[in-house]
Amino acid sequence: MSSTTAPGTELRSMDRRPQDREAHRVILSRYRGSTIEYYDFLLYASASALVAPHVFFQDLDPVAGVIASYGTFAAGYLARPLGGAIFGHFGDKLGRKKMFIPPMFVMGIGSTLIGLIPSSASIGSWGAILLILLRVFQGIPASAGVHFGVVKF
Repeated sequence: MSSTTAPGTELRSMDRRPQDREAHRVILSRYRGSTIEYYDFLLYASASALVAPHVFFQDLDPVAGVIASYGTFAAGYLARPLGGAIFGHFGDKLGRKKMFIPPMFVMGIGSTLIGLIPSSASIGSWGAILLILLRVFQGIPASAGVHFGVVKF
């Protein structure tokens, strides 16, 4: 018969120095994940204002094009609670350590695919539709880093 311990018991049973080291390691991992997440989102924010209106919303008034491109930016943020529920569930079930990298990988795939979308001159309004769908795809795993960095002592 194998014995199981309650979550967080291993950390509480450690000496203070290894416990501090583990806490620092978790905090550093959380910081790195958040940095990647926010870099990805902020990179898109600057592209929303500078590039997207000219590439995906050419038929609109320039001001309306900027507003529409920021709407696609908002789509990524609106998808974050869904991602928190999905990746948070699997993080609790499988372990946060195992679920730390997959969301970052999915965000990278979304970013790459956004860069490969043809302009509206090539495929018309499908470019904007694909952009919104990929922003949601990119936004779903974005909140996962927030949930996996929590340390319970």
